[in-house]
Amino acid sequence: MTAEIIDGKKLAESIKEDIKNTIAVRKAQNLPIPGLATVLVGNNPASKTYVANKIKTTAALGIRSYSYELEENTSQESLEMLISELNDNPEVQGILVQLPLPEHLSEDKVLHSISPKKDVDGIHPYNAGLLSRKYSEPLFYPCTPSGIMRMIESVCPDISGMKAAVVGRSSIVGMPTAMMLSRSNATPTICHSYTKDLDEICRESDILVAAAGSPHLIQGDWIKPGAIVIDVGINHIPDSTKPHGYRLVGDVDFDEAVKRAGAISPVPGGVGPMTIAMLMANTLKAIEYR
Repeated sequence: MTAEIIDGKKLAESIKEDIKNTIAVRKAQNLPIPGLATVLVGNNPASKTYVANKIKTTAALGIRSYSYELEENTSQESLEMLISELNDNPEVQGILVQLPLPEHLSEDKVLHSISPKKDVDGIHPYNAGLLSRKYSEPLFYPCTPSGIMRMIESVCPDISGMKAAVVGRSSIVGMPTAMMLSRSNATPTICHSYTKDLDEICRESDILVAAAGSPHLIQGDWIKPGAIVIDVGINHIPDSTKPHGYRLVGDVDFDEAVKRAGAISPVPGGVGPMTIAMLMANTLKAIEYR
């Protein structure tokens, strides 16, 4: 058996095309157009690349973009003052502070300072709290988990009653993904570095989300035949045949897992493009809270 490849890039392009068309209609009707403010602190090369891709995408879709690049030594007070100004700016509907922040800054305080109505990343404690409540709806769902759910639904619209394993318990991916799976009536197990018999839990799971940040942690024979596998990992491993001296791999041993899974996402070209697409979808939604 060879698994169906869940093409995150293709699915993301479809979502972005819908957003682009919606914004074009809003412009034609003289309705407000959403604006996204991106805040980058420091010179982290990966963060610079991520922010540049987000700015490029907003331009392609017709979303207004406001970019703020701050020095590495920016103070907590200065950063929170900027966020306060963006909270009050009626032209800005979404605020994205690129993580990770320099070590001297409090990520928790920064996230708290963003208005929940402009939290297009979906990680403000207010939105996270609503996500954890059974009958409450957050203003925004977090981007990567939203992309993961859309990928799963593209191959299996109804996951009610399915067993799911989420390997990784980060606040941005693992924990909210488990809660969203539960909201769709799957039964998730959250796994981490202290989990015993991880391989057995994976083998029993109809859905497997690998978000541990550990290259090839999930072996091919850990996959339940026919399972849906979403690989969130983005890991660099040495490869002298590549121009940069490394290649990207996920948390799943793709070459072996593809022989057992029913559907699987690749790395790259899987979850990454979906994360940006869902950020754009949240930014469009933010116009409702104008």
